[in-house]
Amino acid sequence: MSIQSVNPVNGKVIKNYKEHSWNQVSKKIAATHLAWLNWQNTSFSERASMLRKTAELLLQRKKELATLMATEMGKPIKDGIAEIEKCASVCDYYADNGETFLKDEIIETEASRSYVSFRPLGVVLAVMPWNFPYWQLFRFLAPALMAGNCGLLKHASNVSGCALSIEQIIKDAGFPANVFQVLLINSKVVKDVIAHPAVKAVTLTGSTEAGIQVAQQAAQQLKKSVLELGGSDPYIILEDADIGLAADICAQSRLINNGQSCIAAKRFIVVKKVEKEFVALFKAKMAARITGDPFDANTNLGPMSRLDLRDELHQQVQENIMAGAKCILGGQIPDYKSKHAFYTPTILTGIKKGMPAYEEEIFGPVALVISAKNTDDAIRIANDTSFGLGAAVFTKDGSLGSK
Repeated sequence: MSIQSVNPVNGKVIKNYKEHSWNQVSKKIAATHLAWLNWQNTSFSERASMLRKTAELLLQRKKELATLMATEMGKPIKDGIAEIEKCASVCDYYADNGETFLKDEIIETEASRSYVSFRPLGVVLAVMPWNFPYWQLFRFLAPALMAGNCGLLKHASNVSGCALSIEQIIKDAGFPANVFQVLLINSKVVKDVIAHPAVKAVTLTGSTEAGIQVAQQAAQQLKKSVLELGGSDPYIILEDADIGLAADICAQSRLINNGQSCIAAKRFIVVKKVEKEFVALFKAKMAARITGDPFDANTNLGPMSRLDLRDELHQQVQENIMAGAKCILGGQIPDYKSKHAFYTPTILTGIKKGMPAYEEEIFGPVALVISAKNTDDAIRIANDTSFGLGAAVFTKDGSLGSK
């Protein structure tokens, strides 16, 4: 079996990676556990030194790594460079602060001395998504290594090149062999990795469905799990808001990483009195974003990460139009000659309860505008969802914003 990496700009295969057999996976887990037996006893200063070297290597290779991201999942070069710089900063941050964070905490009790001590868990499995292929991993790996843990990575199948480049950086930074390893496996094998006795915890960033499966599998083994799942963040625009500023920020927030972010703004709930003005300005801001070659400096949005995900998004758009939503921008697959995954910024208005988009997460450059009668109605709509994560309120009245 092989894992295929495909360029979303043109549909061409970049590389085929041979999947690790279960025998290979078992050996890798065992090797990482052996590495941890020594790694847990290293000093904070040793760990910090290697993390700082990791940060240096990330900055030295940022153009190379951004190029790999652009090729594997379509992120524009300038955004890829910014992502790598952020990864370097998180390595430096935990190198500087990790020891302080993990100091024993004295607790006042009736005993002569009581305290909480933070000890390494062991080998932690990270199941990570493609949307921020370096950041999602380093925000886990930097604190995990600083805490004396070791890591295994099951990355999304379309960014195997990014995954292996991280493994190489960790080696080049001087970390002991096998402290961090990549597992080239499909999602069906994850449950067996979680069940392995040497794996002590698992963390996942991904869909709610994937999170449920991982949480169940970890719970069956009485192992710790940390999950970050989907979101449908509401942005509320009240009648006293600075509408121009709100439209600009909302467009930026919706199109973060081409809309492929769990924390991106997704639902724009606008009080009826200012809806017409907001929608006109919002449409202009969204339409101004340039979709194109991720290697072009003028490009704001590259392709979506995979062709199948683009097609699923387009299907969602069509289903909502059939249900009564109005498409005022985009909603069409660009007519390019190549087998691409591009989708231009799209706005659906008239979203109402009962339409698919009212309940679902939309993962891509599609904005949903929902009309509210007043402030209380806007808050009710914002809360009428199973999703969490974040929200924003645009108002000049702090008392309204704190509701």
